[in-house]
Amino acid sequence: MKDQKDQIQHVAIIMDGNRRWAKKRHLPSFAGHRKGEERISPIIDEAIRLKISHLTFWAFSTENWHRSKSEVNFLLNLYRSVLHKKIDGFHKKNVRINIIGNLLMFPKDVQEMTHGWIEKTKNNNKITVNFALSYGGRDEIIRAINKWHSHNQTTKQCNNETITKKDFEIYLDTAGQPDPDLLIRTGGEKRLSGFLLWQLEYAELYFTDDYWPDFTPVEFRKAIEDYYRRQRRYGE
Repeated sequence: MKDQKDQIQHVAIIMDGNRRWAKKRHLPSFAGHRKGEERISPIIDEAIRLKISHLTFWAFSTENWHRSKSEVNFLLNLYRSVLHKKIDGFHKKNVRINIIGNLLMFPKDVQEMTHGWIEKTKNNNKITVNFALSYGGRDEIIRAINKWHSHNQTTKQCNNETITKKDFEIYLDTAGQPDPDLLIRTGGEKRLSGFLLWQLEYAELYFTDDYWPDFTPVEFRKAIEDYYRRQRRYGE
């Protein structure tokens, strides 16, 4: 085990491979999404056991809106029903639910339900679980810049003021949270696809060929153990 200062705090996960998992089994893509959803709670439980304070799941990207209407509707209904059923269990486990991404792109009922879940769990402190919904890294950066600019205009600050790293970070979706120490991507692809472009600057990257529906707490622990075998230099 590394020194306490190296204790992993935040793990980000790109849950990739649901549709390919289903295709391999000659099942509709919906079956892959449903099976993939079942993997989330066990990973949260394992993160709690490992004393990880923040966990981020990329659940729905800005590009996912371009999928077929039937698939998008299925994903929305899966989100509505599943999280609604599980929120009390998360709450009892002292899990704080948070959303990153552009929630305004979702239907009104989804927005209202989500804000209710965030409010219900806001004082929980065992682990913060971010669900990235309608999330894109460039989109987040643009929204952060616009929020900074809007704040400057409202407070009548100088329009020529130079933005600093500290100024910028408070307008990110993850404001107040530690940057991810580790990114895990399932499904065999080895790219970020625009995920947390600012926050992943010095994260360790872990890629696995396992599709997300096959990714178990045992595989999650393997990724964490791999992280602890590395030495982070932060460009030094």
